[in-house]
Amino acid sequence: MKIDNSVKATGSLPSNDGRARSAKESPKAESSNAGSERVELSSLSSRMLQMEEAISNTPVVDSAKVDEIKQAMSEGRFKVNTEKVADGLIESVRQMLSTQQASQA
Repeated sequence: MKIDNSVKATGSLPSNDGRARSAKESPKAESSNAGSERVELSSLSSRMLQMEEAISNTPVVDSAKVDEIKQAMSEGRFKVNTEKVADGLIESVRQMLSTQQASQA
């Protein structure tokens, strides 16, 4: 299992910075065009923005699970499956290499 603390944004959704910039630039564009163009967002778009915000505010780490593992380790109940760890590391390296090769192609 690969643990990653970052939340990856999809290419189809703009980042928060992009939305903020667009919102700031809209009045300028509207005033210079004297209302000749108009942009309306559908309710689905608004809902997607709400969902994106909710996801970005969701913690990546399950604190309860971390505490449970810490407790098990301190009590000597936590057993590490070294074969599973090694397989996971090898798989992570394979994924990194395939991603690197794909980006270089």
